[in-house]
Amino acid sequence: MIRLHDVAKEYTRTRVALSHVTCQIKRGEFVFLIGPSGSGKTTILRLLYMEEKPTHGDVWVNGVHSASAKRKEISQLRRKLGIVFQDFRLLEDRTAEQNVAFALEVTGASAATIPQRVTRVLTQVGLASKATQMPRQLSGGEQQRVAIARALVNDPYFLLADEPTGNLDERATRGVFQLLRDINASGTSVIMATHDLEMVRRADDARTIELNHGRVVFDSDETPPPETRYTPLLGQPAIGGPSEGNWPAPPRGKR
Repeated sequence: MIRLHDVAKEYTRTRVALSHVTCQIKRGEFVFLIGPSGSGKTTILRLLYMEEKPTHGDVWVNGVHSASAKRKEISQLRRKLGIVFQDFRLLEDRTAEQNVAFALEVTGASAATIPQRVTRVLTQVGLASKATQMPRQLSGGEQQRVAIARALVNDPYFLLADEPTGNLDERATRGVFQLLRDINASGTSVIMATHDLEMVRRADDARTIELNHGRVVFDSDETPPPETRYTPLLGQPAIGGPSEGNWPAPPRGKR
């Protein structure tokens, strides 16, 4: 279970990334985070990964409270949080299987179990035949599949995906999105920040949380939508009016 209660994140007095965000995300959900650039999507993912702490409010992830969690607790939690980025972030001097194996090595996994676990997830993402290829030998879609395999190899409860299809062409986007749907169907929660509204429309059974100016303006799971107000993003009702404007993105944290 993920729970955010009255969460705010302020970088300076004039740069408020999140304000009064409250929501719960249950195990097994597929959740889209949508909204304009700088609306707070990536900040929420950073808070869930406990890369940053909220300025105000409470963030709970799988029973761990970010405000009071010790470094060891956060490290243990992250083993059950997979994360996927827009720019893949693969090690260019390692093969696909070595990139995936690295995620196990840094957690102290038994060396005897690593090959089998790596093969399992590369098969799951459809890349078993390309395990020994270097990132430069793979297409963008294939590189993102390696990144997803790396995120899955520790059997996470939650998969956090920050614009995972942002650098992909249409065909690769469809393939990666279907893979994420399949992963969710197997029981892993997926929380995906995206600007691809056509993808959101197609997945009408998924939950959508829309952010604007750091606030939740629409939550398809918890908000009974008014009949007469519509967001231009999705063609469906919103409680906070149309999403608009671009805020400067908050500073990049360390990964």
